[in-house]
Amino acid sequence: MRAAEPEAAPRTTSQQGAQAITVAPETATLVSAKISASRKAKQKKRAAAAVKYAYKQIGDPYRYGGTGPKSWDCSGLAGGAWRKGAGVKLPRTTQQIYRAVKYKVSWKGAVKGDLLFFYSGKSHMGIYVGKGYMIHAPSSGKRVKKIKLTGYYKRNFSGAVRPGY
Repeated sequence: MRAAEPEAAPRTTSQQGAQAITVAPETATLVSAKISASRKAKQKKRAAAAVKYAYKQIGDPYRYGGTGPKSWDCSGLAGGAWRKGAGVKLPRTTQQIYRAVKYKVSWKGAVKGDLLFFYSGKSHMGIYVGKGYMIHAPSSGKRVKKIKLTGYYKRNFSGAVRPGY
């Protein structure tokens, strides 16, 4: 006797304007949670402020546990940029930030200000600044810098979030 094959996960269709969008169940809540145009505009403005703040930190030294203003670790930089630049308070560690920010995004869906996470334990993060670049505090002995997101980062990508809603 053959075992029954598992059913494919159901897909949800949502109407957005005149287009029908089909999404997987795990992302259905993002589409169905209607975000007003004014909230989107406010988030975009906050993201721009966070990115602007992050740019000003380029060259500052990395320090484990650093939350600024003169030295940073990766989550301290992201939290500082969103808090001081955009007025949005985030938790302290990479894992806490990922769990706390409910709006999750994909690698291809990332926009300026999104927080990108790397490695299986989400142990490193950076701030996406657009056009395939991010700003991050890399590791001990190094400084905050803007880098091109290469194949290495894509292979080690483990998620992204969009704060500010």
